[in-house]
Amino acid sequence: MIDKKKLKEDYKQIVHAKGVFALRNKVTGRVFLGSSLNLKNKDVTLKMALKNGNHFNFALQEDWNKFGEEAFEYEVLETLEIKEDPNYNYSEDLEILEMLWIDKFQPLSEKTYNKKEKIRLS
Repeated sequence: MIDKKKLKEDYKQIVHAKGVFALRNKVTGRVFLGSSLNLKNKDVTLKMALKNGNHFNFALQEDWNKFGEEAFEYEVLETLEIKEDPNYNYSEDLEILEMLWIDKFQPLSEKTYNKKEKIRLS
């Protein structure tokens, strides 16, 4: 018999990769920049929103509809170092990493789908 409570507890103990990602349009070269405290989960939820046609970024959704899923590639750009302290707050570290990657993609309007300097999704 499966112990669901134990499975949930075990899942909570998993340390997820945290960092900045790009969803790259292989046809146009344009990218959607994002960051997350759970990069693996973000890949799944991002693509699910696009497949369902309800992503908040209209231009990205439009190109996804036009070119199809196969035209896009999810790429982890950089991850944060995982600390030994299980209660460590990664938010500030992730914010700094976001700013570094935003600077690399300036001007945003020409190279990305992003409209704002803030890229945190979750």
